[in-house]
Amino acid sequence: MRFADYQYVRFEEKGQGVVVMTLNRPERLNATHEPMHQELIRVWRDVHLDRSIRALVVTGAGRAFSAGGDLAMISRMTEDYRAVMTMLEETQDLVSEMLRCDTPIVSAINGPAVGAGLVVALLADISIAAQGVRLTDGHLRLGVVAGDHAAILWPLLCGMAKAKDLLLTSDFIDAEEAARVGLVSRCVPADRLMDEALAVASQLARGPQAALRLTKRALNNWLRLAGPIFDASAAYEMLTFLGPDAKEGVQALQEHRPPRFPSAPAS
Repeated sequence: MRFADYQYVRFEEKGQGVVVMTLNRPERLNATHEPMHQELIRVWRDVHLDRSIRALVVTGAGRAFSAGGDLAMISRMTEDYRAVMTMLEETQDLVSEMLRCDTPIVSAINGPAVGAGLVVALLADISIAAQGVRLTDGHLRLGVVAGDHAAILWPLLCGMAKAKDLLLTSDFIDAEEAARVGLVSRCVPADRLMDEALAVASQLARGPQAALRLTKRALNNWLRLAGPIFDASAAYEMLTFLGPDAKEGVQALQEHRPPRFPSAPAS
């Protein structure tokens, strides 16, 4: 693959087939706008096809892994049906391309991970979070359905009861608790995060490549079986982007205040 073709993700080769991919909009806490979102779709296909990459480590530049969708992009979606339909297709493509990528992926979750960024963090094959990091799906805080990956992945990772608890409340969960309940694979001190992620990636890169890739492919069939659930959740999410709650959710985030959702009873 041509690393230079990407603007909002950068790459560093570590030797022995290990590559570090860094989400690279630190001035926006690596929030995904339209061009970055499109790069995060096609990168998995490029990695999959480049067999010189034996393991990929994904992390974020600066102090966040990813703050999710860029608020300006989300605001545009609440006013534009065509933008919502485009995002529906891209959301489906992001998840399907990550599942189709046979290359082992390790996420090094170095800071907050929300929304679209959390898709990448948790769909990685092995997710390693730094102590002190907090995670949230975040969709309900915005007034939209928890689509993306959550409806199919979270019940598998931490069980239905915990998944509903976290998704319906949109509460934050810290890395230590996330590892305890199985939402992430491991939790390590922040100063050891990249060493741990690179050690895991190096172990995978030295392993039997066909066996690793095909084991991953087989395990990902659990998520493919949930395809109708994913399609429904993604469509429901996009539907709610066009409602009044999402407009209020965006405005509340921009104004740094609690939302007053029109569909909720007045306090």
